[in-house]
Amino acid sequence: MQTGKIAGQANGAVWITYGETIVLVTACRSKRAGDRDFLPLTVEYREKAYAAGRIPGNFFRRETRMGEKETLAARLTDHMIRPMFPKAYRHEVQVFISILSSDGENDADVLGMVGSSASLVLSDMPFDGPIAAVRVGRVDGDLVVNPTNSQLEESDMDLIISGDRDSIGSVEGHADEISEAALLEALEFAHENMQSILDLQDELRKLAGRDKQEYVAPVIEPTLVTAVEDFAAERVTVANHTDDRGERAQLLDDVEADVQAALAEKFPDSGKDIGEVMYNLIKNDMRRMVLTEKRRIDGRKLDQVRDLSAEVEILPRSHGSALFQRGETQALCVATLGNKMDEKMVDDLRGKAFKSFYLDYNFPSYSTNEVSFPRGPSRRDIGHGHLAEVAIAPVIPTVDSFPYTIRLVSDIQSSNGSTSMATVCGCSMALMDAGVPIKAPVTASGIGLISDGDNYEILSDIQGAEDFLGDMDLKVAGTEAGITAVQMENKIQGISLEILEEALQRARQGRMQILKVMTDCIPESRGELSQHAPRIQFIKIDPSKIGAVIGPGGRMIREIETTGAKVAVDDDGTITVSAVEAEAAAKAMAMIEAITSDAEIGKEYDGKVKRIMPFGAFVEILPGKEGLLHISEIDHTHVKDVEDVLSEGEAVRVKVLEIDNSGKIRLSRKALLAATES
Repeated sequence: MQTGKIAGQANGAVWITYGETIVLVTACRSKRAGDRDFLPLTVEYREKAYAAGRIPGNFFRRETRMGEKETLAARLTDHMIRPMFPKAYRHEVQVFISILSSDGENDADVLGMVGSSASLVLSDMPFDGPIAAVRVGRVDGDLVVNPTNSQLEESDMDLIISGDRDSIGSVEGHADEISEAALLEALEFAHENMQSILDLQDELRKLAGRDKQEYVAPVIEPTLVTAVEDFAAERVTVANHTDDRGERAQLLDDVEADVQAALAEKFPDSGKDIGEVMYNLIKNDMRRMVLTEKRRIDGRKLDQVRDLSAEVEILPRSHGSALFQRGETQALCVATLGNKMDEKMVDDLRGKAFKSFYLDYNFPSYSTNEVSFPRGPSRRDIGHGHLAEVAIAPVIPTVDSFPYTIRLVSDIQSSNGSTSMATVCGCSMALMDAGVPIKAPVTASGIGLISDGDNYEILSDIQGAEDFLGDMDLKVAGTEAGITAVQMENKIQGISLEILEEALQRARQGRMQILKVMTDCIPESRGELSQHAPRIQFIKIDPSKIGAVIGPGGRMIREIETTGAKVAVDDDGTITVSAVEAEAAAKAMAMIEAITSDAEIGKEYDGKVKRIMPFGAFVEILPGKEGLLHISEIDHTHVKDVEDVLSEGEAVRVKVLEIDNSGKIRLSRKALLAATES
């Protein structure tokens, strides 16, 4: 790590190098605090195309808005650093991560996380760091810290883990059905390897750290706090003991409205402070209920999963569909099968690549009874979709065994927490409904935590309020055999490994309960694909004939696709034909075979007269292949004028007499007439 040479006007700046990957991370804050009721922190993660010696492949030939990889890395960094700021800090903070050099082996996302902590440690902002992050893989049974991209190809886990000296802060990654014990071993291994990175940041701070900004958290007038609590505490407790979410929300709204009205005269212009006291009152009462009464706001036991329901075959024309519901959270999930042309292109520092399996997650405003303008997928949508995608990916069949492009879509219809986990469950069922031979169904569960520092309780299957007011949001997905994806966000600065071990076991219990509901609905993948799904056939041709199949400007491909089939051509000569109707696929295959076939001496063909010349006619016997039918070979009798017998566009059956060394074909109609007469 270096500082002091680049970006000197930022509050904190670090130039961080690992191998030949270089990342510049800057941290800046606004001069004055704002009046928002949350920490206005933004993280930007930007890959410079020149970092990998590339020019952007888009129309503008310059970097534009963040892509999926950049968005995911930015979210990951945000989750790591946000809990390290004072809750009431209101200066706008922006961390900017710029990828300046990429060696293709050492990914920059973890470097960006480490650099973010270092830049904030160096700055004058009240950041309670340092914190560190590492990537952990496992190759041939051995854990590897910060594995290269080549090593990750052989690894059965890819986890990014952050933490401080004493605890784990955040976790995100995927694995190939690993056990809870293996995950805990990886977390402990990661924490051990963080210590040297923390030492490095401490050393850097001693050399170049700025004096911290004098920051005093705002204090609400004690008499106002007492007045609000005296007026509202009992009613808040009654509301928090109301199981129905809608009724509870209305009771709490009524309490706050009454408090505002009752105290307006005594405490003028204090509406915002009253609102903050009410928030704290509701939060503390909910947490007290969990820790002392062992009761949750919807009446459930601490380890109880909400009511579950599962259906398949929801949409008659889709290839596979499912409706999964847990409490008020409802996901409509759809599987669509396509051919190679439907693959998703990914263009980032690693170059262009194509994905034959991908998942899109949508969270419309009506799912929470709100109104907003649709602006495309948000960072949250991208993050939730990615988590569900990597959770399901280990059970997807290989392209060699199942030659389809698979697209999953989750449209959230109603939300009260854990929509990404509902997406995993619903999409697994949609795949089975479509007849995709997945290895095993994947299920998922969200786990929460309430802690006062001395005591804690773990909550199974948390809902929205418990996520918002709690201390941890742990999401775990997996099959019956093991974990395929994990994500943990903390609202407090760290979680001990002992608590995580208990939380992972609780998550497994919840997953198994949910899995039973799923398999009761659809126990395994259907034996046949949906009648509306395309059927795929392959044909291998000489690569030198690819141009003939495509045709000038794609003319031949378009003509083949008039059959109703879709055609994809690979550089190695593999042609994929897909069609819902078997007849369409058969016609397309016949056309391709005709285009790529070679004329054979002695073979008969149904041709078409393309051009008439004084000395004969040129007949197309195969697509793009013409032969000369000389005037002397048209008939046994003398033909004075070719047009006396043939006309352009006329169908004519001919026989190949000769193919010379240059490939010219000589045809005969007369030979077939003789055969008929005999």
